[in-house]
Amino acid sequence: MIVPLRPALVVMLVAGAGVAGCGPRRVQTPGTPGDLIVLMGDPNGGASGRATVTSGANSAELAKPGEYTIVGINQPPTRVSTMNEADLKRQFAEVLAAMPPAPERFTLFFRFESDELTEESRALVPDVLAAMKGRPVPEVAVTGHTDTTGSTASNYDLGMKRANMVRSLLLDAGLDPGAIEVTSHGEAVLLVKTGDEMYEPRNRRVEITIR
Repeated sequence: MIVPLRPALVVMLVAGAGVAGCGPRRVQTPGTPGDLIVLMGDPNGGASGRATVTSGANSAELAKPGEYTIVGINQPPTRVSTMNEADLKRQFAEVLAAMPPAPERFTLFFRFESDELTEESRALVPDVLAAMKGRPVPEVAVTGHTDTTGSTASNYDLGMKRANMVRSLLLDAGLDPGAIEVTSHGEAVLLVKTGDEMYEPRNRRVEITIR
């Protein structure tokens, strides 16, 4: 999506894999001979995305944070160059400040056939609550998972039971019930691939995404 603020510059902000990204935004940079398109990295330090800039029959591939090209009217993209981080922050401070914070993700693990957290995951709960309270209007997705022991139906129910336990923790901390989405994948989406009827502690989990 292009937000038409100024006609001088287009900045493409691309988040890392699995992270929501922002579309191009226009900001003013006098003297820029066309649209400047810059690839910016994942703010959480994860893998960067990629972007292909096409004009007519020509294209330029942006594959690393800071890479940019300029596209003029009826002109091919210029050769890809790289802008350093200090220049990125200085030139696009207004755009960066307007971006929503990147989603935060947590994984909590559970005891076998239970909705009771492991000791290590109980210790992470304050971090989850702090991340939630650090956003003015948080939206939270909670997804329950299991290992492959038991039936598909019972594992779906167990995944939902685990997700609802986490939901209760968030509600007790003050989260609006309308701001939380709870789902279960049961044994369908394994963190560690196993065969059927396999005990795997890392698959007994709830994944939390806070936006």
